[in-house]
Amino acid sequence: MMPVARKSGRLQFDFEGRHILVTGASRGIGLGVAEGFIQAGGTVSILAVDEEVSTVADQLGERYDTKVRGLICDVTDQKRVASALESLPPIDVLVNNAGLELMTPITESSPEITAAFERVVHINVVGTYHVTRLALPKMGQGGRIVITASMWGKTAVPEFGAYCASKHANIGFMRSLAKELGPLGISVNAVCPGWVRTAASMKSLAMMARRTGREETDLLREIIDAQAFDGLMEPDDLAATYLFLASQAADNITGQALTVDRGELLQ
Repeated sequence: MMPVARKSGRLQFDFEGRHILVTGASRGIGLGVAEGFIQAGGTVSILAVDEEVSTVADQLGERYDTKVRGLICDVTDQKRVASALESLPPIDVLVNNAGLELMTPITESSPEITAAFERVVHINVVGTYHVTRLALPKMGQGGRIVITASMWGKTAVPEFGAYCASKHANIGFMRSLAKELGPLGISVNAVCPGWVRTAASMKSLAMMARRTGREETDLLREIIDAQAFDGLMEPDDLAATYLFLASQAADNITGQALTVDRGELLQ
């Protein structure tokens, strides 16, 4: 896991001989992170609730001439998580990225909103707990756990109560685990992305536009204008942060929530 010299302006990492499990990796940030670890020589397994993950694993394997395991699993189902992880080799890096983002306005009391609130919390909090607890027996000294939280885990926006609460919980869980697992030589950190061009974030943007009666383009321009850097991040823009936290370059870093948001939050 030693970082090597910079090449073409980017710090290169070597994960050859290391096994990385990335959840929620059939698309979006998880897929970008998984691909980053493959490019760095790692052996990668990806897990997601949809059957598409098997196809994505095959595509990645063909693209990089390597074996990528694709596991279909709902992270809220403890028995299915245990069954999925049972077949895996020792895990050097666990990226807890599986998550769900939905609007859950507190002023609406429909059964659909209640179900959405519970589902978001179950996936983002309980699912993260299940995967972490069941992966730990496969991890040892020098292991790395990285949780995908959110910029909204450090602040909040209206009508995303379940998502904001779950991401605050992810950060609290990460900090507790950092203290608990530190004596075992396992570091635990979180990445807190800002706005990234994923299907989930664009769906949230569309919902926000509908509820406020604004155009999506105007709302997106307002979001980008709040950043120090112009433009919207793409999923693979996040990969280097995960690779850094999983490498020996981050040997002395644990219990930290790193915000990657192009300078929006400034915390």
